[in-house]
Amino acid sequence: MTVSTISVKTFRSDTGAPSLTDKVWLRANWHQIEEDVKRLQVRIAKATLEGRWGKVKALQRLLTRSYCSKMLAVKRVTENRGKRTPGVDGKIWSTPAAKLKGAQALKHRGYRPQPLRRIYIPKSNGKKRPLGIPTMRDRAMQALWKLALEPVAETLADPNSYGFRPNRSTADAVAHCFNALAKHTSAQWVLEADIRGCFDNISHDWLVRNIAMDKVILRKWLEAGYVEEGTFFATEAGTPQGGIISPVLANLTLDGLEQVINLSVASTDRTRRPFKVHVVRYADDFIVTGVSKDLLQHRVRPAIEAFLAERGLELSNEKTQITHISEGFDFLGQNVRKYSGKLLITPARKSVKALMDRVRQVVNGNKAATQANLILTLNPIIRGWAMYHRHVVSKARYAWVDHQVWRVLWRWAVRRHAMKGAKWIKQKYFHIEGANHWVFASDEKVNGISQRLRLFSAASVPIVRHIKIRSAVNPFDPAWAVYLERRQRSFRSDARFY
Repeated sequence: MTVSTISVKTFRSDTGAPSLTDKVWLRANWHQIEEDVKRLQVRIAKATLEGRWGKVKALQRLLTRSYCSKMLAVKRVTENRGKRTPGVDGKIWSTPAAKLKGAQALKHRGYRPQPLRRIYIPKSNGKKRPLGIPTMRDRAMQALWKLALEPVAETLADPNSYGFRPNRSTADAVAHCFNALAKHTSAQWVLEADIRGCFDNISHDWLVRNIAMDKVILRKWLEAGYVEEGTFFATEAGTPQGGIISPVLANLTLDGLEQVINLSVASTDRTRRPFKVHVVRYADDFIVTGVSKDLLQHRVRPAIEAFLAERGLELSNEKTQITHISEGFDFLGQNVRKYSGKLLITPARKSVKALMDRVRQVVNGNKAATQANLILTLNPIIRGWAMYHRHVVSKARYAWVDHQVWRVLWRWAVRRHAMKGAKWIKQKYFHIEGANHWVFASDEKVNGISQRLRLFSAASVPIVRHIKIRSAVNPFDPAWAVYLERRQRSFRSDARFY
């Protein structure tokens, strides 16, 4: 008997053993479920490539009504980072029974999304970014339609778009920057583009006309509104930041930008110097390289503005600028600049400052914590930052960061023992390991076994050159399966550092 044919009731035995509902969820064959969903997604991608939009619609309907897709959608929204964040109804799906019940509740007939719960998160510039948190049911419905929409998005995507796409990352975008700018004959000018409030201003009418999915469901999401401090506010434009499907909608909105930019500089005069135009986009952040400032200012930028205007968007005049490569620019937390003709990509100063601010905040907030707890709190922060920058020229910056962290921790230790000398403090908190006499570590007993907890050193992360993913890769095209599996194996071999 398959999982989908079992009739379930929500109950628990007096002994506390898992109910039948729990067992149905816990015993689901997730590998087979993912395979069944992937099979439909491959068919959708093929129909999209052939321009058979009637078949795309039929296959999407089949996928969004299938049991396997509903189970997988619920699994994804209950296992991501926001799984414990409720919407306006205050509910989360934390038990197997609740998850199975949620999957069974994903019905299209009579579906009406609830308003989003508005919260704010801090931005790097000190301002706050609004997020709209859907209810668990709405999140699962969005995840369900994301499964149906992603094959279309991947098939139609710009070749050099890297944000919020499977098998692509910021490392690919930065590697493309290196490929486009590293040579002596590469372009010398870069247009740094910034879209003003991209997620908040996308035209609803444009989305409904151009996104290949159920128009009724899409419009309901776009017009659901949000609740802030008990007051309901309607939404007239934009996609909510916080919805699981919003990044896919934003990518579909901006897809085609690369072609428009290339057409803006197209020329039939083959004797002229090439324009050296490259577009590198990560979600709504993108750069455009060019052979001259005049080319970017008077041909490329007007084409971008016209493209965005159709979608209800515009460039930010304050943040959009044209920069010479010798001056450098920041992109995705890293600085790209040529020094005497040699291109170096290093961690951006803002990124280093954000890390040290976070370290100081943690240390100052744990003045009375044990050394072991402080190490356990700091290690994920330092490791995550170092792993992010391990593909660029980071060794010198790693050493500088380790020294600054040591200074912060030394002040923390001295403050705790104002009556003790420096030698005593060093012996208590810092240990000698090989040639390093300043290892911030604590000897702890875990299950009766003595273990040493060490502060993670950024300099211990090796620098590894990242090989950019091929621009034409489509994860829903079986022709790329072997290539993607080979990349995944190489990434898994590097996972020991995480």
